[in-house]
Amino acid sequence: MGDRDEEEELQMALRMSLHGSPPAQPEPKRSKPPSPAGESPDAVARRKQRELMAAAAEKRLRSLPSPAAVVLPPPPPTVAPEAAKEDAKVEPEPTAVPMEDVKEAEMAVEVEVEGEELPPDVAEKLWVMVFGIGVSKAVLAQWTNQGIRFSSDAETTMGLVQHEGGPCGVLATVQAYVLKYLLFFSDNLGNPEVSDPSYASGQRRFYQSSFAARDDFSSLTEDGKTRALVHAMVEILFLCGAGKKAAVALIGGVNRGEIDAALEGLSVESAMDIQKVLRISTFTSRKDAFHLLLANIRLFESRLGAMLFLISSLLSRGLECIQADRDDPSQPLVTAPFGHASQEIVNLLLCGEAVPNVFDGKMDLGGGMSLKGIPNNVEVGFLTLLESLNLCKVGQYLKCPKWPIWVVGSESHYTVLFALNPNVQEENELEERESKIRRAFDAQDQSGGGGFISVEGFQQVLRDTDINFPSDKLEDLCNPGIIVWSEFWQALLQLDKRSGGMKDPTGLMGKKQFTIYHFNGIAKSVLNGNANIGGSTPIQRPRICKLNVSVPPRWTQDEYLADVVSSSTSGSKDDSVLSLAPPFQTCQHAPLVDCIRTRWPRAVCSWVGDVPSIV
Repeated sequence: MGDRDEEEELQMALRMSLHGSPPAQPEPKRSKPPSPAGESPDAVARRKQRELMAAAAEKRLRSLPSPAAVVLPPPPPTVAPEAAKEDAKVEPEPTAVPMEDVKEAEMAVEVEVEGEELPPDVAEKLWVMVFGIGVSKAVLAQWTNQGIRFSSDAETTMGLVQHEGGPCGVLATVQAYVLKYLLFFSDNLGNPEVSDPSYASGQRRFYQSSFAARDDFSSLTEDGKTRALVHAMVEILFLCGAGKKAAVALIGGVNRGEIDAALEGLSVESAMDIQKVLRISTFTSRKDAFHLLLANIRLFESRLGAMLFLISSLLSRGLECIQADRDDPSQPLVTAPFGHASQEIVNLLLCGEAVPNVFDGKMDLGGGMSLKGIPNNVEVGFLTLLESLNLCKVGQYLKCPKWPIWVVGSESHYTVLFALNPNVQEENELEERESKIRRAFDAQDQSGGGGFISVEGFQQVLRDTDINFPSDKLEDLCNPGIIVWSEFWQALLQLDKRSGGMKDPTGLMGKKQFTIYHFNGIAKSVLNGNANIGGSTPIQRPRICKLNVSVPPRWTQDEYLADVVSSSTSGSKDDSVLSLAPPFQTCQHAPLVDCIRTRWPRAVCSWVGDVPSIV
């Protein structure tokens, strides 16, 4: 009789988790612990339900064709032996890697998201830090109705769509990291630890030396995009946690199959509201964090996705550290009255610290006061229109990131600029050559900056820089007894670079040419369909623009005289070089071009179609 009851219970458990999938093998008999004395009927029912669920989960795991496909969660805290046995059986379901059959089982059982509740005082501190006191309903609506979702449009399928103003700082920065993985780590998306710096550094040398990504974004798979997004989230969270830990904020008690319905009536208007529903899990393993985020990615795609990720980033850094990073911790991170993400939020996601400035390092103001900037090199960078308006100065850490991807800031919005080839970061070959020659010449200049050297010093310059003039030209330069920089420079411009000169046989004379892309996640109405048959209908889609960029050197053969004249009047060659900016007839202009020129001075940009928009 007891065996029959046990068999019936197992069949019931299998129906609950697998919707009637037949068992592969009969379960071995298991002994049941005696019911504690005085146990209430409700307690008995709950215990039996746990046993049924445990049996179903265990049987399901055994029947999977590949045990490696199921990812176990991190070890639970130390508990009593009997409780530990139960927990070990129940936990695999919520953290399984998405597969078709495992998804079916997840849909059938309500998933209890593990994690700790925020203490009420911490929730209050978090809320005030982000939104301040007296936040408007309009700002809250922006931040509680923006998911982290990819575009369904084929041309912009690699991009995250923004429907609400405000969270663009979070979305654009996450987008930049997503592009890093889609463009340069597409073959490694299956590795849950690819975001680890020790792994990425070994790959970077190959990618930066011989690799250029493709621009066929429509070929990206949904699984590849999802994994790239999860890798981006893991990297950012561990960056905020100084590489040691990551906190993940989820909503407790939500069935993964019914997330939108579960959040339909959820109100988030106060610290108490988030304290009731948030569950925080902290990880020291990138692999474990990856699997939890992958299993719960639908929650981040929901209307609370951007807000949950911001909270995760803040908690990964630690609220005390966040306040210590800032120059003025009394102001909210989401700026009033329009609810934009502050520069501190963007910098937190870019460099792991919520510093308010974009210059390198710290700026000492004297008297023990300083302003905090970007502390070190970053994976993806930042450019801003405000620098072109002389309102700030972006440092080299953000201008020259490890990968050719930049968040672009305007007065009210954040977008993303990226290149497919890391070589766009390389310096101009002939400009480097010119700088080396000038340094060698100045080292022999004993005139106090007069711009001329002796014949003996000139011979040393030629040896130091591997310059080989023809004998007749060398004699002409040395005949006066002194060598003047302007005459030396004119001769270099006429000497082939294979002989150590500056004449480029390709005719480019050091000009750099490349293609770059700009992505704006704000959804705009565009026509879709065949206008000839009257089938065009407006659809909402983000925008991507392909720009052809040409960067002339700081000089050309026709401009060296202007360089010499400006140098003699200003007393500073570098200043005169930067001031040379003759108009280019082929240049198209937009505010984005001004941003690009903060990275590549004198850049000439052109594109086909609509003007790229940074608002």
